[in-house]
Amino acid sequence: MKREIRVSEILLLMGYSFILLFMLSHDWIPLGSFNDIEAIREVKTVKELVTVTIINAGQIILLMGIIIAFIGKKYPIWIKLWLIIHPSCIFAGALIAWWIPYFFGYGAEARAESYEQMFGNTHTFLPVLNGIAPNTIHFLFHLTLLLCIILTIYISLTSRKKEE
Repeated sequence: MKREIRVSEILLLMGYSFILLFMLSHDWIPLGSFNDIEAIREVKTVKELVTVTIINAGQIILLMGIIIAFIGKKYPIWIKLWLIIHPSCIFAGALIAWWIPYFFGYGAEARAESYEQMFGNTHTFLPVLNGIAPNTIHFLFHLTLLLCIILTIYISLTSRKKEE
């Protein structure tokens, strides 16, 4: 069967490639004002960072592997569900860790001090609310993840062009 790769599938892989790059670099490689690896190491041990990096990057590699295996083909229903539910759970974690405390204050007190210590010297364009201001690199990660979820829903709901 010949693969008919759609632009939406290429964009989805590009989005996950950015997320993988984020997962592998943001706690390890100095990125100027976008991260503060010294401050992160004051809060998190190297062992914790290695564990989190492996788990997070592993999830994205798994998603990318599934996409690559089925790109340009008809996605089975279980793959469609996996590619929507799995990243949605990751996004729910981002909402709980960043955006709910930021906008509504729930859990902000518990996070504000460590977030300020780890991310207080990083670039943000958002004002501080409830003691938290999501930094730019996390904002870009969360936005890209949301766009990947939307693209996956689009890919799942639209049919391929029929072969002539």
